[in-house]
Amino acid sequence: MILRLNRIEGQVRGIKGMIEKDTYCDDVLNQIASVQSALNGVGKLLLEHHMKSCVMERIQEGDTEVLKELMTSITKLMK
Repeated sequence: MILRLNRIEGQVRGIKGMIEKDTYCDDVLNQIASVQSALNGVGKLLLEHHMKSCVMERIQEGDTEVLKELMTSITKLMK
């Protein structure tokens, strides 16, 4: 995930440079869409890890409140 986030960080810096150079708007928008897609990918990976570890552990401990928390997180990710 760190490697992906490093790439995304580089993409964001690239977008900033594009805006500073007054690059054609459609090209900038395409790069923004690419960053959003990459961030969504990281979010999905992290969500999967969270469900397989943290959520599973809390359910096994009898803490079902974690499901409400998980649904809130999923709702935020889906926006």
